[in-house]
Amino acid sequence: MIATAGFPALGTGVRVLTASEGALAPAVAAVQRELQAIDETCSRFRSDSELAVLNRGSGAPTQVSPLLFAALEAAVRACRMTDGAVDPTMGRGIRLLGYDRDFADLRDGGPVGIIVQPAGGVGVIEMDRRTLTVRIRGGHEIDLGAIAKGLAADRAATAAHAAIREHASFPLEGTPGEGVLVSLGGDLAIAGEAPQDGWPILVTDDHAAPLDGPGQVITLRSGALATSSTTVRRWRQGGVERHHILDPRTGLPAAEYWRTASVVAATCVDANTAATASIVWGEHAISWLREHHLPARLVRLDGAVTYVNGWPVAETVAA
Repeated sequence: MIATAGFPALGTGVRVLTASEGALAPAVAAVQRELQAIDETCSRFRSDSELAVLNRGSGAPTQVSPLLFAALEAAVRACRMTDGAVDPTMGRGIRLLGYDRDFADLRDGGPVGIIVQPAGGVGVIEMDRRTLTVRIRGGHEIDLGAIAKGLAADRAATAAHAAIREHASFPLEGTPGEGVLVSLGGDLAIAGEAPQDGWPILVTDDHAAPLDGPGQVITLRSGALATSSTTVRRWRQGGVERHHILDPRTGLPAAEYWRTASVVAATCVDANTAATASIVWGEHAISWLREHHLPARLVRLDGAVTYVNGWPVAETVAA
């Protein structure tokens, strides 16, 4: 029997699912520890986070923790994988567009003069793995947003699985009941042996929707899934409606072709990278996803759905 718990963290809703009731408590504790570490390290909204200190460094070399270094490495890899469609140097750009605090606190302050800053690309990030030193050149700021969220899901699932095995005394890897699924606002990672029928997952525009809400229910047994959407995190600035996925080439919100992109991959970092890039690319995403053999569900603004690489076709999908 699947057991579940939920709580807020990282500005979103967190769900922890385990394949047995006795595994839930140690899993939740492990997830909470991992998310706290990610928040203290990678948050753009905490003035005391490591990332905030790095962004205030005015281009000076800064020694960082192994966790922040790993997150930056993941972000650089994502940028290279997508030819710059997912770029971590958009921190200042999205801050200038008004997304400079927790989303729930955003308000339209009336007419403003907009300064747009396109991405700098990974060439402005200098990293020394030997000393864990990082330097950001050119006045750019780092936003780890989607990458940090995917990394948090991956690390949390791994930590929860380890905690389950330690506290629940499962004798062997793959024992029924030792599996766990961690979902951060709909971006999820799986570790350990899934329940007999797999994990049921609602894929939808809004991660907070109930399981019987609009969307498509699929089943996963391993790996990860991430969804990027322009429909939920929207705000108004100077009377102009914006969304949070920027096109690094322009520094402005990406043109809306897909309203939602959901991708399955081996890790949540990779799934989130592909989903975010798909929103930025629009129709070009189809060929890239096919080339990289990533199952995906892409929903256009009018509700029409495109399925890629074996994603199960739903008989009916609510718009």
